Amino acid sequence: MSDRPIIDWPAWTDSPPGRYVLEWEQAQLDRVVFNVFGYHALQLGLPRLDALRENRMPCRGLVLDSASGASAPYTYPPARSPHVAGPELPGSAPLPGAPNSSPVPSDRHAPDGRTTVWCDLLDLPFEAQSVDLIVMPHTLEFTRDPHRLLREAERVLMPEGQLIILGFNSLSLWGARQSVGKMTGRPFVPAAHDLIAFTRIKDWIKLLGFELERGRFGCYRPPLDGETWLSRFAFMEQAGDRWWPIFGAVYMVTAVKRVRGMRLIGPVKVKKPVLATGLTPAATHKTHNPSI
Repeated sequence: MSDRPIIDWPAWTDSPPGRYVLEWEQAQLDRVVFNVFGYHALQLGLPRLDALRENRMPCRGLVLDSASGASAPYTYPPARSPHVAGPELPGSAPLPGAPNSSPVPSDRHAPDGRTTVWCDLLDLPFEAQSVDLIVMPHTLEFTRDPHRLLREAERVLMPEGQLIILGFNSLSLWGARQSVGKMTGRPFVPAAHDLIAFTRIKDWIKLLGFELERGRFGCYRPPLDGETWLSRFAFMEQAGDRWWPIFGAVYMVTAVKRVRGMRLIGPVKVKKPVLATGLTPAATHKTHNPSI
């Protein structure tokens, strides 16, 4: 059972269902990251999805781990227009060749004008509170310790920084087929481990101090392999978004790192009211009750 087959990303993203999912995810990311501002932005894994192409931060980086299936090889085509490389990422270790870095394959790199950092995703070589945006496209499904990876993301994010997570929805037809495929040795989607439920992701990020900003599901067509059959079920996109939104094949979660302000604990001193000049109290020591 430990040697269950895993579909690699390059093969899957070239298939009809892979292109279908990546097109939806790319459209959602382009819309969301466009309005996220700051200085440093990171994409963790999955170089076949250009999660930061519409983001306008001056320093955008792609973080890859040679031991992770989410860092599947991909060579980007030349850019249509020249890009100016941004400044160095904050506090990054010297790569490659650093003692803790992995060998860098020649066919894996970020788009033009981006910085590529090779490291262990569970030990990010960045300073605490130094990154404004982190995008994790299916990264949690390939790491051996997803909760630790979320803690690393929380550590390097600045207060009010944003975290975007994309993953396959286990509560969907795609998730059901994946579960059956794992048992029969024919998985449908690329994931090194079992799919993580959307509700569990929400609980994890809340425990780490994140505030869920928005969540969205997509890709409501059945888990079919052929382009023709997927096209025939295109009508399910609008129907699913309206009638069964939580059963989409994939989800996107956007969360904001909140840092609560400090509160002083102790007795509250109540000041006595000060009378205005020229006014006398309603009752003084000279006031008497005529009935006594």
